[in-house]
Amino acid sequence: MAWVLGYICPSNETMMEISLLGWLSAGVAAGILGISKSGLKGIGIIIVTTLAIVFGSKASTGILLPLLIVGDIMAVIFYRRHVQISLLLKLLPWMMAGVVIGALLGKDMPERLFKQGMAGIILLSVGMMYWWERRKQMVIPDHWWFAGIMGLMAGITTMIGNLAGAFANIFFLAMRLPKNQFIGTAAWLFFIVNLFKVPFHIWSWGTITYATLLIDLRLAICTILGFFIGVKIIAKINNEIYRKMILVLTALGAFLILFR
Repeated sequence: MAWVLGYICPSNETMMEISLLGWLSAGVAAGILGISKSGLKGIGIIIVTTLAIVFGSKASTGILLPLLIVGDIMAVIFYRRHVQISLLLKLLPWMMAGVVIGALLGKDMPERLFKQGMAGIILLSVGMMYWWERRKQMVIPDHWWFAGIMGLMAGITTMIGNLAGAFANIFFLAMRLPKNQFIGTAAWLFFIVNLFKVPFHIWSWGTITYATLLIDLRLAICTILGFFIGVKIIAKINNEIYRKMILVLTALGAFLILFR
């Protein structure tokens, strides 16, 4: 019964029917998630935006998390030799603390306020990415307090909206990591943090349920296929045009969430 197109997904106390277009959009988003986990950073916000529109802002966070873990597993296996343990340990405790703060902040947050907060975080992330692109030669401090600030913000935003990418990326860019080490270290970081978030979604927020896991089973194949597609195209993409396109689409997605 759960596999019939138009399966109903619970969002708090309400039930909402997902259209064919909604499922197609969610499938594309799951595929893009796989591509992003292959190392094409900066597109995660499009995934968050699409799933929030299809499933609802808060409900989408519980649907997205298992898909993120699927992508993390693929990335950890593929880039397992490139992790930098010292940098991983430098950021990980702060991110975990941020997850706890985010779980407390978002637990009883009304859907409308949650949606507005998610849109605000998306726009903030876009602004940060744009600011960073405009100042490529800027030296970013790599002291412990920098890891603390970036880690806490990454943890809070990843719990509330699965949107830690911008903060974590800035930290790793500051560390001057080569591409493969950047991807490998980030893969292990988000794999551990995303697993850490699961109990909060199950027992505190109630956003991961049997029903949402059935939805994830339907979408996971798109994530896996997307990962292998991403591995093939990662060296061929025009990064400059790509990043500008992502910034525009991401900002548009934030406004769609805000005014939906």
